[in-house]
Amino acid sequence: MTLTELLQQSSALHRHLCPRQVLGARMGIWAGELLRLALPQAEKRLLTIVETDGCFADGVSVATNCWTGRRTLRVEDYGKVAATFVDTQTGSAWRITPHPGARLAAAAYAPADVSHWESMLQGYQVMPIAELLVAQPVILQVSVESLVSHAGARAVCAECGEEIVNERELSVAGRVLCRPCAVGGYYRAAAEVAAAEVAAVGVAATQPGDMQP
Repeated sequence: MTLTELLQQSSALHRHLCPRQVLGARMGIWAGELLRLALPQAEKRLLTIVETDGCFADGVSVATNCWTGRRTLRVEDYGKVAATFVDTQTGSAWRITPHPGARLAAAAYAPADVSHWESMLQGYQVMPIAELLVAQPVILQVSVESLVSHAGARAVCAECGEEIVNERELSVAGRVLCRPCAVGGYYRAAAEVAAAEVAAVGVAATQPGDMQP
């Protein structure tokens, strides 16, 4: 598929096109060249790890056909417009980031009378890859097998009783726990928070006041 066709797909998801979608799509196209893979893929050979969510991630997805629902796209939210592309058959991996000078260089590839945002939008689509992106081979700190896991892997948390899939459980003192129960998560039950606040008020009320001389 051409870049234009990929951007049409990406923009349809957002009802607009932005520079980060262009970056994501061009990263995906270049990844296919670096790994010698035909993209967008029909199978699930390519695993992509993006370092932020939003429009950028959708640009990557349309170029690679890697999606969270297909378990071929993972989000490690570092707040960076960057992505690592992994050939799960060979283990080869490339991390691609925007060139540090890309924003300024884009102006040379767009009309002089457009805004900085528009110059990025237009320039990113036609800039030479060497001026737009930087790629480096990387080695994953965890195995592809542990990232992907396998179908049917299930466990039950000994604390909350909820099911855990994809081998994401932790073993703590001989107990199988989900990550929130083991090390804390992004949420707490509202009832638990309310009970803790009530308990804290009760403790404060029983403390003696300052003694006046």
